[in-house]
Amino acid sequence: MPQIVHEFVWPDRVVIGTVGLPGERTFYLQVRSGARIISIALEKQQSALLAEKIDEILDQLITFEGNPFSIPATTPIELVDNDPLEQPVAEEFRTGSMSLGWDPSTVQVVIEAYPMVDEDEELLEPVEAANALLVRIPVGTARAFAKRTREIVGAGRPMCSLCGYPIDADGHTCTVPGD
Repeated sequence: MPQIVHEFVWPDRVVIGTVGLPGERTFYLQVRSGARIISIALEKQQSALLAEKIDEILDQLITFEGNPFSIPATTPIELVDNDPLEQPVAEEFRTGSMSLGWDPSTVQVVIEAYPMVDEDEELLEPVEAANALLVRIPVGTARAFAKRTREIVGAGRPMCSLCGYPIDADGHTCTVPGD
């Protein structure tokens, strides 16, 4: 099967958002360019790690002498996006692996996402992924993306201060480590 790559070079919008109630949320990376919209499902931990690594890359680039890439240290206020995901959310694929990079020639952060692969299937020959997402975003947008993602991830169920597990809406039985 030929590989289908959903590529966005200068997207109009790139955000992490959720569908569902805390504890039952599905996380999506949604990218829009004009009328073209792609939504891929992610795990909460993948979303959090993506935001963390984007900030790490940008923070490292700031340390270059003279900051030749004009990396913002904080989120540019004009790039803050608190709007919900664009509806309807049609899941293109569930993300298995991701990679993150930097393209100095365009001064963009590069996000690649690949679908989850069924490990139970025995493959006799390697096959290319049926889908992939490639997104290139400028540094200010990347900073705003990371900020929003941290806020979305943190907006879930509150954590128990004793055991560290999420507190469900219908109660919480806590087992403190060492009991």
